Amino acid sequence: MAAQILPLKDLSTLVSLSKRRGFVFQSSEIYGGLGSCWDYGPLGSQFKLNVKTAWWNAMTRRDDVVGLDASILMHPQVWKASGHIDTFTDPLVDCKDCKNRFREDHGTKADGAVVCPKCGSTNVTEARNFNLMFKTYMGAVEGENSEIYLRPETAQGIFVNFENAQTSARKKIPFGIAQIGKSFRNEITPGNFIFRTREFEQMEMQYFVEPSTAEKFFDQWKETRMNFLLSLGLQKDRLKFSEHGPKELAHYAKAAFDVEYEFPFGWQELEGIHNRGDYDLSQHQEFSGKKLEYFDEAAKKKYIPYVVETAIGCDRLCLALLCNAYREEHTTLDNGKEDKRVVLGLKPELAPYKAGILPLSKKLPLQEMCRKIQEDLNTQWLVNYDETGSIGKRYRRQDEVGTPFCITIDFESIDDQQVTIRHRDTMAQDRIPADQIKSYLADKFINW
Repeated sequence: MAAQILPLKDLSTLVSLSKRRGFVFQSSEIYGGLGSCWDYGPLGSQFKLNVKTAWWNAMTRRDDVVGLDASILMHPQVWKASGHIDTFTDPLVDCKDCKNRFREDHGTKADGAVVCPKCGSTNVTEARNFNLMFKTYMGAVEGENSEIYLRPETAQGIFVNFENAQTSARKKIPFGIAQIGKSFRNEITPGNFIFRTREFEQMEMQYFVEPSTAEKFFDQWKETRMNFLLSLGLQKDRLKFSEHGPKELAHYAKAAFDVEYEFPFGWQELEGIHNRGDYDLSQHQEFSGKKLEYFDEAAKKKYIPYVVETAIGCDRLCLALLCNAYREEHTTLDNGKEDKRVVLGLKPELAPYKAGILPLSKKLPLQEMCRKIQEDLNTQWLVNYDETGSIGKRYRRQDEVGTPFCITIDFESIDDQQVTIRHRDTMAQDRIPADQIKSYLADKFINW
């Protein structure tokens, strides 16, 4: 009987799987945890690395984009010039009845009054601005002159290095600078697992263009970024563009679109594509006194480039991919009982393990053959050896963490030097010579 396939319905199911299988743990859990801070476990750290690698390769394996890794700590004037010190705030209110603290725009309105989303009371305080940047101190003595900030975004590290990157890489406009790095925001209302956190990793690319061409490149990058998300396996009908209206645009933006994904908790922003104009370079030129104009030799003119930005949170993308990949297959067996198989249908390039190696027995000859295969495959991919439990349970464990293939070594393998390869998604099995495993897997990964 065909299996009934059910997608992820509840985020708590994914949170439970993530902890059980080593994808994501609550930070400082043994001390009761720290709100909206998360640790990536043995499988999660590899999965996240695979996601970052996919993004990095898509961005930098082209002639017109170079990489950067800027410092988290930057001169305080960077944040003055960017507007973060003066404008990077959220309106904060407190409910006088239940003591809930929340962003004013997260409460509904009733007859012009803000309604507390927790208890429904309209007895709330006046809104006050709350700066989202984390402040710290540099040096031995605390004081106004030693105040610095943990960066709230990675973009400014790119802008202040525009000239350094452009001249050292000898790039002509149009060209971009890509960066992956940690950012920190003291969010008032974080939540939904790793969707909105106070410490997160951003993957941003700033593309510098001649001002009159900004609209053309803005449209090109919209298409490029959507195609990238689809290439990772995200379902097309769960992705859409959402344009920022005039009241939603950031003060520096000429145009902006979000790519939204349909999470179990609704449609939410996954990636932003923005036309930032010349705001950032103009601001840093003014505040630093350093000329950041670009000289176009062919046109014999100087100008401050416009910037087309693509920005996506790595943690948010990881969550979308896990939500998208999760499925439950329910099958009614001949005895009337229901069998449930949980699968993470991740593409091989993103899966933590590319293959599981499973001996049918713990007998030494099978173990030795498995270890030899493992050592050979590990020179190219990360694979997992598992000899504990029945073969059926081991298959299910590999399915649940997204392993595309399982390689089973049985007693006949010792004599005929052949192994059985099981496909995660179809559960079909192929018997192939052991010395052809690498080429077999490589072909499957390429033609996935």
